[in-house]
Amino acid sequence: MSMILFACVVRVRDGLPLSASTDFHFNQDFLECRKRLKALSSILAQYPSRGTAKGRDLSIHFLSSGDIACMAICSSSYSTIMAFCFLEELQWEFAASYDTTSIGLASRPYAFLEFDNIIQKVKCHFNCASGSQMKANWEKVEEELKFRPPVQLKLEDTELMNGMTNGGHAGVHVEVVPTYRMQRVTPLGILSLVLNIMCGALNLIRGVHLAEYSFQEDREGIGNVISFFLPFLACVFQCYLYLFYSSARKVKTFVLFFSVCLCNIYLYGLRNLWQIAFHIGVASLSSYQILTRQLMEKQPDCGV
Repeated sequence: MSMILFACVVRVRDGLPLSASTDFHFNQDFLECRKRLKALSSILAQYPSRGTAKGRDLSIHFLSSGDIACMAICSSSYSTIMAFCFLEELQWEFAASYDTTSIGLASRPYAFLEFDNIIQKVKCHFNCASGSQMKANWEKVEEELKFRPPVQLKLEDTELMNGMTNGGHAGVHVEVVPTYRMQRVTPLGILSLVLNIMCGALNLIRGVHLAEYSFQEDREGIGNVISFFLPFLACVFQCYLYLFYSSARKVKTFVLFFSVCLCNIYLYGLRNLWQIAFHIGVASLSSYQILTRQLMEKQPDCGV
C-alpha cells in the first residue's frame, strides 16, 4: 500500500533529531531504511534543499529550509509530489510552532517531542487524502519540482551508510533555498523603508565628505567617519531584515538599533539634538516593523 511510514524533523547543521513520529515498524527493510535516514540526516548541509533516495520498496524524501529539514520514509510507489506536499506542510507547522533561537539552542535529541502529535495528524491526513483533495498545493509543488527537481540518490549507496567520510558526492551542488514566506509589507513598513534609505544616504554622504577631509587634514576625525558609515550599514541591514526572513532576527535587530543609537550619540556636535532624535526615531520605527512582521500564516491549500 502506498503511504508515508515515518517522518521526522532534524537540525540541518548537525543532523540532531528534533521530533519524529512514534509509530514503529519491525520490518527489516524499514529498520535498514531508518539507519540510512539517520546517516543522511547528518550530511544534509551538503545537499540541495530537496532530495530523494529511492529504493526498491522504500524511499527517503527530504526538504531543507533554513535551520531545519523534514524527512520522510515512504513506500516507493507513493507519489513524489505528494511526499513533498507533506514535507512542506510539516515544515510550515514546525516553523509556526518554534522559533530559530530555540532550535539553535536545542542540545538533546527529540527536544520537541510534543510535535509528534502534529506529525501524526499531518501524516494521517496525507495517507488518507488524494491528489484531487489538495489540487492547488499539488500543482504548486509539481511546478516547483519541474523547475528545481530534487537531487536523486540511491538508497543502497554505501557512501550514505558510512556518513560520507570521503567528503561527499562529487558534483553535488550545495544550495540552501529558504522557503519561509513573510507577511505582506504594510504602508507603515514602506514608510520605514523610505526613511531608512534616506537616513542611510545622509550617513553615507556625510561620511564620504568627512573622510575626504580627515584623510587630508584631520587624522583624529576617523572615529567620526566610522560613526557615519556604521549607521549607513545598519540602515541597509535593517531594510534587509524587514524584507527577508533571517534566523535570530530579534538579536540582529537590537544590535543594529543600539549601533545606530551609540553612533549618533557619539556624533553629538556634528549633529544637533533634533537630527540625532530623527535618526534614532527612524531606527526605532524600523526595528518595530522588523519585529512585528512575522512569518506568513500557513496557506489554506497546504492540506490540513
